[in-house]
Amino acid sequence: MKKTRFKTYRKRLILLGFTILFPLLADAQCAMCRAVLESEGNTSVAEGINNGIVYLMAIPYILIGALLFFIYRKVKT
Repeated sequence: MKKTRFKTYRKRLILLGFTILFPLLADAQCAMCRAVLESEGNTSVAEGINNGIVYLMAIPYILIGALLFFIYRKVKT
């Protein structure tokens, strides 16, 4: 029984790690935006736009994940 709990916690920990690290690993920017921003030579602006896109992309997934988590808790109890 203890091994089952350890496996469950390990799976949850791995999933949490991927969830936290995903925005850091993602490089989300359309090709046109990237080409225009990099052609100007100001890489700090391009990096700022890229970070904004990653945050805008991650928020809906976090909200849906939280909603599903609360639904799961309600159904389980």
